[in-house]
Amino acid sequence: MENEILKKRHSLAHVLALTVLKIWPQAKLAIGPAIDNGFYYDIDFGETEIGEKDLKTIEKEMFKIIKQNLDFKQSEKEIDQALKEAKEEKNPYKQELIEDLKKENYKKVSFYSLDSFTDLCSGPHIENTKEILPGSFKLHKLAGAYWRGDEKNKMLTRIYGLAFNSKDELNKYLTKLQEAAKRDHRKLAKELNLYHIDEVVGLGLPLWHPKGAKLYRIIENFWHDAHEDAGYQLVKTPHIGNTKLWQTSGHYGFYNQDMYPALEAGQSLMASENKEKVNESEKYLLKPMNCPFHVQIFNHNLHSYKELPIRWAESGTVYRYEKKGELSGLTRVRGFTQDDAHIICSKDQVEKELERVVDFILFIYKSFGFNLEDVKVYLSVRDPKNDKYAGSDDGWTLTENILEKVAKKKKLNYQKDIGGAVFYGPKLDFKINDVLDRQWQCSTLQFDFNLPERFDMNFTNQEGKKERPYMLHRALLGSYERFIGLLIEHYGGAFPVWLSPVQVKIIPVNTEHINYCEKLKKEFKDNNIRVEIDKTEGTVGNKIRKATKEKSPYMLVIGDKEVDSEILNVRDRGKLETREVKKHDFIDEINKQNKI
Repeated sequence: MENEILKKRHSLAHVLALTVLKIWPQAKLAIGPAIDNGFYYDIDFGETEIGEKDLKTIEKEMFKIIKQNLDFKQSEKEIDQALKEAKEEKNPYKQELIEDLKKENYKKVSFYSLDSFTDLCSGPHIENTKEILPGSFKLHKLAGAYWRGDEKNKMLTRIYGLAFNSKDELNKYLTKLQEAAKRDHRKLAKELNLYHIDEVVGLGLPLWHPKGAKLYRIIENFWHDAHEDAGYQLVKTPHIGNTKLWQTSGHYGFYNQDMYPALEAGQSLMASENKEKVNESEKYLLKPMNCPFHVQIFNHNLHSYKELPIRWAESGTVYRYEKKGELSGLTRVRGFTQDDAHIICSKDQVEKELERVVDFILFIYKSFGFNLEDVKVYLSVRDPKNDKYAGSDDGWTLTENILEKVAKKKKLNYQKDIGGAVFYGPKLDFKINDVLDRQWQCSTLQFDFNLPERFDMNFTNQEGKKERPYMLHRALLGSYERFIGLLIEHYGGAFPVWLSPVQVKIIPVNTEHINYCEKLKKEFKDNNIRVEIDKTEGTVGNKIRKATKEKSPYMLVIGDKEVDSEILNVRDRGKLETREVKKHDFIDEINKQNKI
């Protein structure tokens, strides 16, 4: 069934291309693949500007073409003939694709024809357009896309389409889209006043407002306490490191596409602006990872096997280059805080440590309200045809087998990703589904054969000899920023009581009730309850409506009756009616929910 829908989606991309050429014959086609929820085609329209209003026109023409019950026909051409025709058609995009195939020693290339339209394509496709059911697809949106994802290339117009097996499936997905729009963390964060991103400060660098910072701190405190309980020690490292550190680690060479240029720390900004000569150059880089710093802490002292395993954790802010057009709220940023940890252990400790980390990851997901049945795990292993990897064959075989053994023992919903391993070790990636069933990677558990070798890490074993330790990288949340973005959407901004930045919103009926509200606030705070008083001008009704939008779990309206008694009128989030509760019982109720 999955292959069938992919064929339909791919075929619809060709129908879209045929339609565009019928309406705009001068357009130049680039690429048009199937994607998770449909298809797209990247097109160069030249000087013609295409807007959202044109999507309806294109869609109507696509329906007409589909009703003609056209066949998809495959053919092959000699690659030189195909290249000649692409040049004659003056399509630089198809020409470049064919030239690349020729470099890979292809002798022939595959084409698919649909009516008068023939496209470079290896397929597969459906046999006839009648297989596409009425109402099962919809053109969705327009976007800009650089040719081949390179910002140095021309910006093309990308037309996205949604496609499913039936009209019912499409409508269900459109309903999900509407729900996702309501839950979009960028929209909700603005309404809840959690953070914003300021172009003057810098794109991809979130500024956390008081309520957002409170939410961040609640998660961070939970994280710290959980790590202390799990036998980790906390470390702290700088935001920048000498270029020599990154050259030793290998990041300077193999990770430089994700790093920012070096900064000169051997002189001041004023001296640099005045073009003064640097007396003694010191080149530093913003850190993209915390790993080399933790290794240097380990290498600072000699270690015995009796100290192992060593578990060091840090909420460390890192910086990675992201293209401007790919930044997106909290889920794609340039500066973010990883909840990083490194476990340094001996060979016989590896399996137990892996099991501990898997249990820790599942504990985190469960604590924050994610359904463990929705967690997908990918076991990334070597490509047997590739020899690019650090470490020995024995080491890779051991660690890949142990990872799979642990995945099976813990009954993880996992699948192998052959060739998905990075060069320095195999890993388990844990992914969470959002409201649109899109997968987001959060937790990762990674072996590293690279850094122990590069930094000559050793411990003294039981025989008194030097031994190379095994090193495990792991992150549970992944990054605070992405995790918070997912939490906002998961809960629709209505956080559970223990996570809510403001747990109780107090609304005084008149100004003479404010003093009592302040006393009540102090009593709540003394009991570790987060509370806020609305002292603004306006009617009680307006304040209630505002508090409702802020999604605080509880709302208290304080008037004469409440001041003269120990009884509170509590309005629960999402409910119109109130309930009377004794003050001490209400405090106990919240404190029970704070103990997750």
